[in-house]
Amino acid sequence: MYPEELVKPMRADLATAGFNELHTGEAVDQALKKEGTTLVVVNSVCGCAAANARPAAKLSLQNAKTPDHLVTVFAGVDTEAVNTARNHMIPFPPSSPSMALFRDGELVHMIERHHIEGRPAEMIAENLMEAYNEFC
Repeated sequence: MYPEELVKPMRADLATAGFNELHTGEAVDQALKKEGTTLVVVNSVCGCAAANARPAAKLSLQNAKTPDHLVTVFAGVDTEAVNTARNHMIPFPPSSPSMALFRDGELVHMIERHHIEGRPAEMIAENLMEAYNEFC
């Protein structure tokens, strides 16, 4: 488990962009029961989260269509919440960072770590925007 002082600025990066932090499995389940679309970002301390995933998630919100709900869980910190989120992302294997778009509780789009590593934030954001245009 990572110390809170280490992850605090990484949490704030998404929280200040409007993402609701989820810390328990029950909170994840409740978030995904909401009507409409929900973007779940599995945040991480890794470099690709800082350089690619978080910037892409924030940049994607500049699209005309965006998810109704924005939530995040933190790998290595919010263990129960992350495990619950990942259970909703099956059949995709666990990865962090990752991003999943749900519509009415059903997984409709997934971006795994291997789609994030080595790709610029703009390319990842474009992928998310295309999903928003289709599902939101």
